Formats: sequence, structure tokens, C-alpha cells
Amino acid sequence: MRASRTRSPRVRAGLALAAALPMVAGALTLGAPAADAAGHDGGRHALLGTKPQWATERADQGATAGSAKVSARVYLAGSDAKGLAAYAKAVSDPHSAAYGKYLSPAQVRARYGATQDQIARVTGWLKKSGLTVTGTANRYVTVTGDAAAAERAFATDLHNYRKGGHTYHAPSATASAPASVADAVLTVTGLDNAPKFARHHTTELPPPSPVFRNSGPFSTYYGSRTDKNLPSAYGGKAPYAIKGYTGKQLRAAYGAKNWTGKGVTVAITDAYASPTIAKDADTYAARNGDARYRKGQLSQVLPKDYTHIKDCGAAGWYGEETLDVEAVHAVAPAADVVYVGAASCQDDDLLDSLGRVVDGRLADIVSNSWGDIEANETPDVAAAYDQLFQQGAVEGIGFYFSSGDNGDEVANTGTKQVDTPANSAWVTAVGGTSLAVGKGNSYQWETGWGTQKAVLSKDGNDWTDFPGAFNGGAGGGTSKTVAQPFYQRGIVPDALSKANGGDAKRTVPDISAVADPNTGFLVGQTQTLPNGKLGYEEYRIGGTSLAAPVIAGVQALAQQARHGIAIGFANPAIYQRYGTAALHDVTDHPLGAGRDLAVVRVDFANGIDASKGTIVSLRSLGKDSSLHATVGYDDVTGVGSPAAGYVSSYRP
Repeated sequence: MRASRTRSPRVRAGLALAAALPMVAGALTLGAPAADAAGHDGGRHALLGTKPQWATERADQGATAGSAKVSARVYLAGSDAKGLAAYAKAVSDPHSAAYGKYLSPAQVRARYGATQDQIARVTGWLKKSGLTVTGTANRYVTVTGDAAAAERAFATDLHNYRKGGHTYHAPSATASAPASVADAVLTVTGLDNAPKFARHHTTELPPPSPVFRNSGPFSTYYGSRTDKNLPSAYGGKAPYAIKGYTGKQLRAAYGAKNWTGKGVTVAITDAYASPTIAKDADTYAARNGDARYRKGQLSQVLPKDYTHIKDCGAAGWYGEETLDVEAVHAVAPAADVVYVGAASCQDDDLLDSLGRVVDGRLADIVSNSWGDIEANETPDVAAAYDQLFQQGAVEGIGFYFSSGDNGDEVANTGTKQVDTPANSAWVTAVGGTSLAVGKGNSYQWETGWGTQKAVLSKDGNDWTDFPGAFNGGAGGGTSKTVAQPFYQRGIVPDALSKANGGDAKRTVPDISAVADPNTGFLVGQTQTLPNGKLGYEEYRIGGTSLAAPVIAGVQALAQQARHGIAIGFANPAIYQRYGTAALHDVTDHPLGAGRDLAVVRVDFANGIDASKGTIVSLRSLGKDSSLHATVGYDDVTGVGSPAAGYVSSYRP
């Protein structure tokens, strides 16, 4: 897989030929009236989280020039934010009288959206402060102006701060809004400009990434091929990794039976758009036994322009879109798939992409394979995401986010933490497993996805430093910021929910599916070949950005089983099935205590061909950093993975 870019912009969650991921979210509340910053007097309402943690006194370089340019978004709270959250909970809870009584987008706007009076008051305040209103949408107002005007509007001074060898401006104290608009303002983003990427105002995207090829030899199904000449591991010969599972194998493993997802629409959000997606998806389906796409079954909703192309690694997102589309179709071959591309991997653009799904109710299920670490999470951006997720829940839309590909994140960041927005209480966080599908497409077992890698010694007699270093695993753990949601109470052990001390917090993931790239999915994509030409190639891939669309596909089957009645925000229903035959209780040792598992993987040293030789390695399974898949709920696989009875359990 391509190395993901872990920066403030969102990173695709894990095209794991190795594996990695990143993004942002949380929960924001308006503070009580507070004394103004910057010497402004009068009661105002604090917009929590608007002063970034990196804006410290030590990093302070002094006041920002009053003429410096500022661009910001003021998110609107709507007419009844508390009511929205309450109804989002009620409509999603199978024990509630309001369960399944969804509203249309028009009803959501009428009941909970910003009123014309609120918009007028907010725009009047911003203009009076000297800012220029450049746009007004359903949920935010965009403004530009100089730093002096921004300081007047938000009652805070802007200072310059050193961060990562660069200087950025940011509020020196928490921003606030006047009491006259406190009911109308959710938060503001953009008062700090870190990081600031160059914008490329062009609709042209770069060509596909350089080709990646798997070497082989392979197993045709799990355990079908071993090499007696390789060293033993865990008391036996480990089998070669599979070439890549296809839809027929995944459908059999997760109990699809005759369900196809007919009548259900799955949306996929990523950044940018693959220029060859329609052809690639159709070619893949034809070559791998999936149903061919009917006319209009795959569609795209794209922005007018793209930005941050270089900084976001636009071409790398083509593979993400391809994986997501092909995985959903492989599991739910009759479901409609709509790809909603974002203009970049920045929060504002991804929020716009999600907003298009909600405002137009473009889908029942939304698969999202991108994220960031919680340390980069700010309450202001989190509030904007949660508002969207709650609006979606009220409309009967469920959001599914990959949990991450770096385990507990210690090896990646030095700090144990979860990923966002999978940590939001309003989304379904999808963890990862290693999956064994045997002869005849029979489900054998799953472990929590966590890999250690040991390379074959030069003399071929042993595995160097066996079992080797951590090489990727499903993200999970306990949030430091998000309170435990109601559906996790009594199910998530206190040892996990209170792992950070204090009150119980949100623990992820919620559910899981195949993610290990060593037991991964075969994907087909047009890539740039060594000769510079474009060509279609197939390769094995993994990461929780595989698990998310697989679960989205399974949920499409489940919704069909409900006679098309939307599942909506699924977590209450998923946790209702905890401990039943509808779910596999996934553990790190599915064959019994002390019985470890591994596969042998052979890779081209250059990722393309044998001209530079091959690398033979042993990938030990079920070893996810400090996280463990145990009996019952765990922070690698959540409540487990869908079993043979999962889909049918949704039948009325």
C-alpha cells in the first residue's frame, strides 16, 4: 500500500499493502457568557476549542499584523441543537417509541435548521465587524477579511506562533460570539491558518499512482499452499498468503446468502475522483464473478474544482475510491453506489461532501475510509461533524468510519490514542480482522488484525528476529474526549471505557470485518505502468478502509432484509445483537489458547517485478500493538464481525 500522509488534512484510512490512516472530530458546546479576550468587555459566549493547543506562550511570536488575511467559516447552530441530538438518539434506539420515524431533509431543515433570522443576525454581526461574507449555506457562513476585523468579530487577538518549524497565526485566547447571536453560532473554524497548503485552482488531477504488484506464490484459499522448505513457525509450516479474497468469498464469510442489497443506496466519500473508476469497476466485476453494473447503478457527485492536489496526494485517493466501490459492490452487488468526492482532504471540503449526502439524502449508508488521530482533534471541527451525523441519523442515514491502521497509534505517534471521526458517538467505527476463508468458501476463523513481521534470514534457515516488529493493525482504544454513549453502557468493560481515568469514555471500534492486507481483498485499478503508460492491474489490499465498505455492504444486505426500511444510525441495533449468534466473537486465538497463527508473504523488492529480487517474510497474526481481541467486547473488533445469522436478524 501507499504510505498515508498523516497531516492535519484527512488521510485515507488505510490502503494497506502495508497500512495506515488519519482525520478529525469531537463534541463542542457553547460556553457560558465569558469575559472577552483582547480587552473587549460585555457578556459573550465562548466558542470552545478555537484556540489550538499548539498556540502556547512559549511559541508566541507576537501579534499578527492587522492587515493579515483571514478566511473563516462560522457554523450555524440551528434552531434546536439539543432537540436534534435528542431526536437523533430516539430515532436510532430500538427501545424508543420514535425508532425509525425518520424525517425528510426538508423536515430536518424546518425543525432544526438555521432560521432566516439567525442567518441575518450572524451575517449582520460579521459585516458590522468589517468582515466580508462570501457565502451562505444551510449550515455555515463563510467570511474573509483582515486580522483586525476577525479580532473585532471574535473578541480575541491573533498572534503568530511557531509550529513545526513554521509560523502560523491563531487566536491567543478562546474566540467568542456576542450574546445577540449566541443561539445561532455553533463554532468558527479558520481563525488559525496551520497548516496552510498552496491551492491549485484546477480541475485537472494527476495520473494514477505507479503500479503495485503482488509477487506470489499465493494460496487460492486460506491454508491451501505451504512450502515445506521454509522454516517453521508456531509448531508448523505457515501457509502462503492468499492472492486476495473476492466478493464470493466475502459474501459467504459474512452470511450474505441470497441478499443482494437491492433497493439500498450506499454512498462513499473520499477526496478527489478516479478518472477511470467506471471502467475499472466494470472490468473488475467481469473478471471476478461479481454481477455486472446495470445502467446508473454507479454514479458520482463531484465538486466543480479541486484544491490541495499535491499536499493531499490526490492520485493516492484514486485507489481508495476504487477499493471502496469494488468492495461495496462485491458484498452487495445490487445496491446502488454513489461516490461523493470532496475537493480536497481538508475538513471543510470533507464536511461539504458529507453535507451533500445529508442535504439531498443521497444514500441510506455512507462508507468513509479516512481519518486522523485524536490528538489533532479540535472541538470546533468535531461539533461541525457531529451536527451532520445527527442530521443524518434523523433522516435514517448511517455513517461508517474505519477505525485506523496503526493499532494504538504508539508506534506511529508515540502516544496511545484513537482515530477520528471514528471516535464520534454518532458514527459506527469499523475495526479490522484477519480472515480465513477455506475451501468451498467456508468461514474458518477470524483474529483481531494485528501483524508482526519477520524477514527470512539470508541462509533461509530461520525468521530473523522472530516474531518481528509491529507492522500494522486495527485502530482502537478509548477516547480521551468523547463521553461514553448510551449504547455502550453495560457492554464495554470498565477496564476499557475508564482506561484513561475518570468517567467512562467512548471506546472503539463498534464492529469489525476483514482488514489484514495479508488476508485482504483483490482490487482492480488502472495504474501508471513502468513504461509510463496506463494499464489495469489487480493486487491484494487491506486496512480498515477495506473493513468499512465491507460492513457498509453487509448493512445494505441487512436493510434489504428489513424490506428496505432504513437502519439509520446502526450502533444501538448493533449492540442489541451483542452476545448473540448474529455475531462472531473474534479473539486473537481462534484455534485455542497458545495456538498462534501466521502466513508467509513474498513481495517484489521494488513493488513491481523481480528485477530487484523478492522479500520473503512471516506475518504473525492477532498481535495488535497493546490492543487485544478477547472474549466479549474488545478494542480491536468491538462486538465482533457479522456471522451467518447477522443479516437475517434484521428481518421484521
